[in-house]
Amino acid sequence: MDEQYLWEDKPELNITPLVDIMLVLLAILMVTTPTIVYQEDITLPKGSKSVKKVQDNMLEVRIDKHKKIYIKNTTYDYKIFPDSFNLLAKQYSKKDTSVFIRADKDLSYESVIYILKSIKEAGFTKVSLVTNG
Repeated sequence: MDEQYLWEDKPELNITPLVDIMLVLLAILMVTTPTIVYQEDITLPKGSKSVKKVQDNMLEVRIDKHKKIYIKNTTYDYKIFPDSFNLLAKQYSKKDTSVFIRADKDLSYESVIYILKSIKEAGFTKVSLVTNG
């Protein structure tokens, strides 16, 4: 009978403490991982000391605080700029030409966006606002 008694007793494994410990370790790992900083020392190769390529297909639009618009040596009026710019745009390849807008810091946001919108509507896709610094 002693042998039968040993076979009937089935031990059960209580895994609740194991799960609790694993959850605590997971929480510690999740908290500490974002604070680890990986730093790699990378030395970039030196470039050639030749002169940078000058962009021939570049157009610069300058706007002063009185809303006078300058492109190269020509002055344009703010109100009729879209029409004047559409005529000027026919001379350029619109896909390859980069347009840079330099606007006075005292101009309103609306005025600068009006010029930006006019340039985009003329068909130019590479339009950037230039800032100092």
